[in-house]
Amino acid sequence: MIRSRLTDWTTVVPLVAVLLLVLTWGRELPGVLIGVVAALLAAAVLAAVHHAEVVAHKVGEPYGSLVLAVAVTVIEVGLIVTLMISGGDKTQALARDTVFAAVMITCNGILGLALLLGALRRQVAVFNPEGTGGALATVATLATLSLVVPTFTTSRPGPEFSPAQLAFAAVASLALYLLFVMVQTGRHRDYFLPVTQEGSIMAEDRDGDGHAEPPSTRTALASLALLVVALVAVVGDAKTISPAIESAVQAANLPQAFVGVVIALLVLAPETLAAARAARRDRVQISLNLALGSAMASIGLTIPAIAIASIWLDGPLLLGLGGTQMTLLALTAVTGVLTVVPGRATVLQGGVHLVLLAAFVFLAASP
Repeated sequence: MIRSRLTDWTTVVPLVAVLLLVLTWGRELPGVLIGVVAALLAAAVLAAVHHAEVVAHKVGEPYGSLVLAVAVTVIEVGLIVTLMISGGDKTQALARDTVFAAVMITCNGILGLALLLGALRRQVAVFNPEGTGGALATVATLATLSLVVPTFTTSRPGPEFSPAQLAFAAVASLALYLLFVMVQTGRHRDYFLPVTQEGSIMAEDRDGDGHAEPPSTRTALASLALLVVALVAVVGDAKTISPAIESAVQAANLPQAFVGVVIALLVLAPETLAAARAARRDRVQISLNLALGSAMASIGLTIPAIAIASIWLDGPLLLGLGGTQMTLLALTAVTGVLTVVPGRATVLQGGVHLVLLAAFVFLAASP
C-alpha cells in the first residue's frame, strides 16, 4: 500500500511540474508562484531519482548509472544551447561556465559525498580502481582538451577555438565519450560493478539477481518516460526561476557567472541524491559511476552540441578557463588520482573533495 502511494506520488508530481512549466514559461512570476515552482522542482528531483532507480534495477549495472547521467546531460545541453542562441553577448561564456561547474560539482561534490557516506557506513569506502581510474582519466582529458587548451591557442584572440579547432575538439570529445561507454557496458563491464570489502564483485550485481525482483518491462518503460518528464520539469523549472535567482545574485553583488553555478546545482540534484542513496546502500561504485559519468557526458555531449550551434551563434564562443579555474581543475585531477588509485577511501578523502567543491563555490562568488 505504501509503495503504491509512493508510485502514485512520483507519477503525479512530474506531470504537474511540467504542466506548471508550460503555464509559466516566458512569464514574470510573483514571489508566491516562484515558491510554488521551487517546491515542485524539489519534488520533481525526488521523483526523477525514484524512476531512475526503477529503470536501473531493470537493466542492471552499469547501464542503470548511464540512464540518469545521459538523460540529465541531454536536457542540460538543450538548455545551454537554447539560452546561447537567444541570450546574445552575455551568454558567450555560458557553455564554459556551465560545463566547468558540472565538472567541479560531480568530481568533487557528488564523488566526495559518496565517499564520505560510504566510509561512514563501513569505515572504508571500497570501489574498483581500474574502472574509476579510467573514468577519471577520461574526464581529465576531456576537460583539459575542451576547457584549458582554448586559453593557450593562438589562432583566435581570447580564450576561444578557431572553427577547425572547435570541430576537432567536438569530434574528439564525442569519440572519447562513446569509447568509454563501450568499455563500461561491454568488454570491461566488471570494472564498474560494486565490490565487497574484500574487493570481489557483489554476487547480486554480477548475476543480476538482486534480493528484490526486477520490475516488469511495462513498469520500467513507464518509469523511463516519467524520468524524462521529471528531468524536463527540473531543468525547465530551474530556467523559469532563474530570473529570480539572477536578481538575487545581482542584489547580493555576486558575479554573473555565479548564476550558472546555482543552475548547475539544481540540474545535478537528481544525480546527487541518487548517488547518495547508492552510497548509503553500500554501492559506492554506482555513486562514482554517476559522478564521473555525468562529468564525462556533460563535456562529451555539450562540446559537439555547441560546435553545431556555433553556426548560428553571433560573437565569440569563450571556452578557455581563467587561472583560478585551471588551478582548481588541476587540483581536482591530482586529488582524484590519489583518491582512486588505492581503490579504498576514508572520510578524509571524501572531506577533501567536499572542501574543493566549497572552494570552487566560494571563489565563484568571490573571484
